Amino acid sequence: MSAPASGDLQRTIDAVWRIEAPRLIAGLTRMVRDVGLAEDLAQDALVAALEKWPQSGVPDNPGAWLMATAKHRAIDLFRRGETLQAKQEQLARSLEHDLADGASADPTADAAAAAQVGDDLLGLVFMCCHPVLAIEARVALTLRLLGGLTTDEIARAFLTPRATVQQRIVRAKRTLSAARVPFEVPAGDELAERLPAVLGVIYLVFNEGYAATAGEDWTRPELCEDALRLGRILAELMPREAEVHGLAALMELQASRLRARRGPDGSPVLLLEQDRSRWDLLLIGRGLKALGRAEALSRGGLGPYTLQAAIAACHARARLPELTDWERIVALYDGLAALTGSPVVELNRAVAVAMAFGPAAGLELVDALADAPELAGYHLLPSVRADLLERLGRREEAYAELTRAAGLAGNERERRLLLERAAGLSGGG
Repeated sequence: MSAPASGDLQRTIDAVWRIEAPRLIAGLTRMVRDVGLAEDLAQDALVAALEKWPQSGVPDNPGAWLMATAKHRAIDLFRRGETLQAKQEQLARSLEHDLADGASADPTADAAAAAQVGDDLLGLVFMCCHPVLAIEARVALTLRLLGGLTTDEIARAFLTPRATVQQRIVRAKRTLSAARVPFEVPAGDELAERLPAVLGVIYLVFNEGYAATAGEDWTRPELCEDALRLGRILAELMPREAEVHGLAALMELQASRLRARRGPDGSPVLLLEQDRSRWDLLLIGRGLKALGRAEALSRGGLGPYTLQAAIAACHARARLPELTDWERIVALYDGLAALTGSPVVELNRAVAVAMAFGPAAGLELVDALADAPELAGYHLLPSVRADLLERLGRREEAYAELTRAAGLAGNERERRLLLERAAGLSGGG
């Protein structure tokens, strides 16, 4: 195919890399058994693409081209080191197979290859979430390798200096290599122990897409799609795990609102102001079905993801905002708060209480959270307080809280929305 214009080519390469990088790194990690080396090889393949594609054009199967290039680099590396002879031969055989005639004409072989991609991604998730790593390192490494976030974005998301995040990622890869962590999906008791960390990381990736913590974009749907894909893979591989289905349900239901969360200019549209006709009914159906499976499997009581999915389902079932069952949402938040002890959950519960029983009741709960250390610097605390103060007619106090919230917000779209609301109050609008 002919080479596109330089600007179009760069956008094409960026899109290809966004899609293929996690798969590439996962497949290479399975082969070379070193996630740091796998990422280096993937980056080498990207550099080669940037050099060659402007002249040759983007290949019909860019993912296969990148993988083949990375494998060539791996073979060269092993030959220079005169080590890992068996691995070199294995890579060479795999490379010859990939370079044969392109995609296989055998549907069974193609299905097996697709299944291998899924297994590789899942194996990479469990490797990134291995208990030899600290929680912060697990999150940072997974967001980097599977979520595609930059170091700056991860740092902003967790209010951590960039240098600290970079150090965590480098050390995490070294730790995995030194500990010879196997590239596999665990089983039995080990699976039960490690699953919550995996679920948490996947949901963090989803949340970064659903409400971006930094940058100009209010949402990053591609991250939500990555998390949804991983969640669906987990649900297929672990059909008896209630919380896996609970997380899948939660992400499907929240993702159903993505189209309605942004205005024509990309500005945020809050839940009660959204055009619900733009909600994705297919995703809502998938989410409600997954929630039903999670509830059926939750014999010892609903877990945190299933409870959150049940809250999201209350919104999904309400075709108009005024039809929302806020009292049920409060009850669900009661259970979630008791289970997690999270001040963020308590803040969300306060919003539900305000909707069900009035702004004064909600404000009392919000004010009780003012000294929670976990909410220090959290922009949604003054934002929620401003909304309740405005509803109570205390406009000057609401203006001050909106201004404070805008100063704490990391996302530019959200910051502008808060400032516009504050301007409306100061102007008497």
